[in-house]
Amino acid sequence: MFNLRNGSKLANNLLKSRQTSTSAPQNDISPVFTNRNPRNLEKLRIGYKPDGYHVDNPGKRYWHKLELKSSGRYVTATISHFQNGEVVKASTLEWAIKKLLYRTLDTSAYVNLGRVLADRCLQSGIIEVDCTIEPPIPNGKVAQFLKAVEDGGVVLKEPPQYKPSRPWDQFRPEKPWEVTE
Repeated sequence: MFNLRNGSKLANNLLKSRQTSTSAPQNDISPVFTNRNPRNLEKLRIGYKPDGYHVDNPGKRYWHKLELKSSGRYVTATISHFQNGEVVKASTLEWAIKKLLYRTLDTSAYVNLGRVLADRCLQSGIIEVDCTIEPPIPNGKVAQFLKAVEDGGVVLKEPPQYKPSRPWDQFRPEKPWEVTE
């Protein structure tokens, strides 16, 4: 049973405990910093991006790359990171996607695969990917796939890496964190 005396004692004890807990210094800053999101530097465009030499083929100049593989029965689309490999994957081999398709290699399959991949990219925080896929037919399956990925909200071109300007540079580029688009 609740008693007024017990209630006032409880309130006093709560006030005392709050005062003692806030009197300790809680705003000390740790000298050790651990970046728990290494992809944040890529979003700021200051993360490492492999460049190679100017005579090299442009093979690995990306953070995330869109790849499309078609086999005899299925189509697989992946987003690969240059260091960690496959990050996001969607395939018509997956039961949940295959169940809703009439065929796993027609134009409808490519379009729906593009929608699913774009949705998974946005859920995982990838909004820009490098795409070197050239559609063989301007209005074919691959072109429809790329259009569906773009309509899903994923940009198919990565921004260039920000490199700080040197004192001897003629032009000084805008800093990505100062650009408001």
